[in-house]
Amino acid sequence: MERIPEPELMDEPKQARAYAGADFSEPHRAFVERFAQCFPRHRSRRVLDLGCGAADITIRFARAHPGCDLTGVDGAPAMLALAKEAITRVELDHRVHLREVRLPDKTLVQHAFDTLISNSLLHHLADPQVLWCTLKDCAAPGAALFVMDLRRPDTREQAGRLVQEYSGNEPEVLRRDFFNSLLAAYRPEEIAAQLARINLSCLQVEAAGDRHVVVYGLL
Repeated sequence: MERIPEPELMDEPKQARAYAGADFSEPHRAFVERFAQCFPRHRSRRVLDLGCGAADITIRFARAHPGCDLTGVDGAPAMLALAKEAITRVELDHRVHLREVRLPDKTLVQHAFDTLISNSLLHHLADPQVLWCTLKDCAAPGAALFVMDLRRPDTREQAGRLVQEYSGNEPEVLRRDFFNSLLAAYRPEEIAAQLARINLSCLQVEAAGDRHVVVYGLL
């Protein structure tokens, strides 16, 4: 099945609220746990979270790494408003800082981050190289990079079954977006080719579960 792009931003208030209210506890918990497995000895101090959305993973990562400061970046004001509420609610304002940024953005590369994470941003971007170049440019020497995204299934029917299995009880807007995101996602071999074009073949690309792909390594 050929890739079908979708909009870069999720900025409709109804769409943002549906996403923030959905139960992503299983994949988001797995994100933080998989990072720890990939980098058992890495100490995160300055963390960049690209495409932080409503900040659920940002908050989970901050709690798992109490010695770090995080910068959460997103291009959707509606998402950032919900992220701000969530961060304030759990009293992490002193360690988690939000920025409205639409990639590419040269101001980000003025900071060297020792940890770079991103979840479900890649498939939204019209040009996937924007993500990889931004991460590369923002990284301090030896930085840990961990990216998780959806993996495009072979057929639309398989995509529909995944939506029903994992979002069957969610609002219609979320089921629609999940389906479209699956169609817009990249396959591991496509991501490997993207990385090779900018000399990032040092990173590992692996399928994870039945719908995700992870990219990780030291820069």
